[in-house]
Amino acid sequence: MFTFAAALAVIGYAGALDSAAGKACWLALIGGLIVAVPTAATGFADWVALSWGSQRWRAATIHLTAMVSAVTLFAVAAWLQHAGYERGEVTLGGLIFSVLGFAALTVGGWFGGSVVFVHGVRVIAADERDISDDTPSTSRRETP
Repeated sequence: MFTFAAALAVIGYAGALDSAAGKACWLALIGGLIVAVPTAATGFADWVALSWGSQRWRAATIHLTAMVSAVTLFAVAAWLQHAGYERGEVTLGGLIFSVLGFAALTVGGWFGGSVVFVHGVRVIAADERDISDDTPSTSRRETP
């Protein structure tokens, strides 16, 4: 929803979609903020279970920091965009903070992918790994 909100902010500020972009942008921001709460809770539960100081933990900490920053920027965008919702326009503040939030979201997504696809967090069961906590995960499944 945050990506949609940022796209609507850019498109709406450029003058497209008339008053619909300002209203839809704010609604998408609010929807994204609502969905971010349970998402952050499950991510935090995974994060506290990691071995502190490991490469997995470092990548997950960067992911966590970027995502909390993104949600904070999107919350500011929603606050600044509310006036645009009422007037049917995208505000400059809503645009700037939506784009900044999207940039932080992109960085967080990159590191989130690293946590899953490089470090194998929540992907490979512990008994299927023959690696230390500080190396990328690989699956060693036998085929019949």
